[in-house]
Amino acid sequence: MTQPRLLIYPLGEGVMAFSSTRQGGYSEGRYGEFNINRYCGDDEESIRRNREALCHLLGVEDDRLLMPHQVHKTEIVVVDEALLRLPVEERALRLEGVDALMTDVAGVCIGVSTADCIPVLLYDKKLRAVCAIHAGWRGTVQRIVEKSVQRMAEVYGTQPCDIVAQIGPGIHLESFEVGDEVYDAFAQAGFDMEPISRKFPQHDGESPSHSTLLPSKWHIDLPECNRLQMVKAGVAENKITVSPVCTFRQSDMFFSARRLGINSGRIFTGILLR
Repeated sequence: MTQPRLLIYPLGEGVMAFSSTRQGGYSEGRYGEFNINRYCGDDEESIRRNREALCHLLGVEDDRLLMPHQVHKTEIVVVDEALLRLPVEERALRLEGVDALMTDVAGVCIGVSTADCIPVLLYDKKLRAVCAIHAGWRGTVQRIVEKSVQRMAEVYGTQPCDIVAQIGPGIHLESFEVGDEVYDAFAQAGFDMEPISRKFPQHDGESPSHSTLLPSKWHIDLPECNRLQMVKAGVAENKITVSPVCTFRQSDMFFSARRLGINSGRIFTGILLR
């Protein structure tokens, strides 16, 4: 069986945390090779075989590999035994329009799907609870990561100081050019713009020696936005790791919607309590 190649995160004993790469799967073209997202146009049989390969690697059954249908909002679902007992159709409805999952059930892999957006994993190593978060720019503006830390405290009694966090592969500052309306959305939401934004000059697409310099455009640092949210929520800075991978610049190894188009594969970033 083809085996997906994973980027593994050392969050601690008793937990498996990872992001998938593009390698080691059955999908083809802009979905190649490893994609398990059913909402981006990939072949269903390829997705099934990729899920089967990942479940085999993780040592879990297919019904214990959960990924929501994300919509760039802040709905957070607790994955407990009651949800796991739901029929397949009902469970799918419960995971519709959801951008973060959390659980304290061992043997269940929860994860999120990204291709430039920022995946974030949280692990409460004291109470053994985990959370997987999808933070696109809209979710980041709405502070989904900060809300997820607060939700873990409500559900499990998590103390933020006990959380170990990983920010996974996503688009970085130099590559994430945005319109003024996106910059304004962050500013109006009360973000300190100094550490998370910068203007870069544009070029008209010609070779550097012949290009025309166009007006500068704002760029936003999404990984830093989410890191700062966690610090504000009480997570210790030395317990937060930020992946150096920029998906836009490394689209040969990680999916990037800006590079490959919307109809392309997605990275799966998951976490599993052993």
